[in-house]
Amino acid sequence: PGLGMTANLDKCIEKLFLCELLSEKQIKYLCHSLKQELLTSSNVCQVQTPVTVVGDVHGQFYDLLEMFKIGGKCPDTNYLFLGDYVDRGYFSIQTMSLLVCLKLRWPDRINLLRGNHESRQTTQVYGFYSECMRKYGSAEVWQAFVDLFDYLSIAAVIDNTIFCVHGGLSPSIQRIDQIRVLNRFKEVPIEGPLADLMWSDPDPDHDGFKESQRGSGYSFGSDVVEKFLKVNNVKHIVRAHQLCTDGFQVIFNDQLSTVWSAPNYCYRCGNVAAIMEVDESYKRRYNTFTAAPEYERTQPDLGAHKETPDYFL
Repeated sequence: PGLGMTANLDKCIEKLFLCELLSEKQIKYLCHSLKQELLTSSNVCQVQTPVTVVGDVHGQFYDLLEMFKIGGKCPDTNYLFLGDYVDRGYFSIQTMSLLVCLKLRWPDRINLLRGNHESRQTTQVYGFYSECMRKYGSAEVWQAFVDLFDYLSIAAVIDNTIFCVHGGLSPSIQRIDQIRVLNRFKEVPIEGPLADLMWSDPDPDHDGFKESQRGSGYSFGSDVVEKFLKVNNVKHIVRAHQLCTDGFQVIFNDQLSTVWSAPNYCYRCGNVAAIMEVDESYKRRYNTFTAAPEYERTQPDLGAHKETPDYFL
């Protein structure tokens, strides 16, 4: 970014670290700027080690700040986020605003993938839309963010060795090159390869693909993972999308990791969170952390907030 933009971004970042809202005009401008940057980016990001991989955040802003304390601030640490920035938590706007600012400020030090919650349909049910209406009095900010979501990349490969995606694999996708030619600039559909990449889950109990209990995507077995790794000449898959009590889970003979980065999910699940740090020799370290202490948080003004419905975690 140019000097004026850099100074402006630094001010926005400083404000956001205090959990303060940006103006509607600022958010629209930032979303527009990032869309221009992402327009030419590939569906599949190429990411270099060392890198820290972050799973679901879900609007738990103070826990995101806690994560930066554990993992290191941007740009000191190179980050890859696997999606699900919004919904469920109380501060989806501040969470997304901060990540947008960091991406604009240090574009080569942070990559943001799209999760299943980065969609118009899902955010209208699970909290982000109502948070935007409550804090800004209109849907304009929500509209700016969901339009931006269409531009986010959908997968990443770390040094041609580790494949990264929000959800999982798809029966329609055998090769990573097939992801590169998908049209990502649209709402996440209910079915098809784009939906599968964002909604699917590994299943240690069954081989092959089975329809998912989530109502979108599939569950997939160790045989599917083994074949995908072999065909694409990669060594490991890392994804998010599923709550892990210990913050992470490694299955299928060390071939697949789930990373979950929202501690005490929904402020009640009692789980630990984790980030996955990958060094230059592709050694993976799962760095766990707990929720930010109460004294570091401000209480949200929920107005007439009601609990969002639960779906299969």
